[in-house]
Amino acid sequence: MKLTKERIVDAGMAVFAEVGYHNLSMRQVADRLDAHAGSLYYHVRGKEELLALMADRVCRRAYDAGTEALAALPPTATWQDRVEAQTTTLRAEIKQHPGGAQLLAESPGVLSTGALSLMERLLRTLLDAGLPAEHCGTAADTLLSHVTGFVLQEQNQPTTPPTVTAELFADLSERFPLVMGDLIPRLSQDEKFARSIRLLCTGFAALC
Repeated sequence: MKLTKERIVDAGMAVFAEVGYHNLSMRQVADRLDAHAGSLYYHVRGKEELLALMADRVCRRAYDAGTEALAALPPTATWQDRVEAQTTTLRAEIKQHPGGAQLLAESPGVLSTGALSLMERLLRTLLDAGLPAEHCGTAADTLLSHVTGFVLQEQNQPTTPPTVTAELFADLSERFPLVMGDLIPRLSQDEKFARSIRLLCTGFAALC
């Protein structure tokens, strides 16, 4: 099949999912496409551009999903609802891609315009909410970092939970009564994420 930038990005995403950010190479991508490494450079200048294109793909799809979610909000929606719509769709999108969270985390280093679009809209939402300008950058970065970290934890969960015997549970409960007690509710990941975003927004609201 003819090499195209889209096919190279497809292959890059597949290789990235297997080897991660630092081990990705243009040769591995070429091997995935059954092509010579040199032929890739007619379409993509190198690894940094490929990483930027990969991050852009994930972020632009998240941006589009966020646009739809924002459009579906009622006129009475609060700025917190708008933040939740953007972060929830971002989480959902990067979860679809193995390594998507790492791509988002590394996106500032490759100047991904897709990631910049996400940040720009989030900053505008916070500014329009009345958050002081000097705090908006930190607030938006905190939200995006939280989404990234949350998905990284989700994607690295063991496929099978560890075996906990009654004896081990009793021992852990004695040593860590707060962790093992009722202070940490047993919630679904979706509910845990939603609550965490609302908690962050509550903190931001105190600055308005």
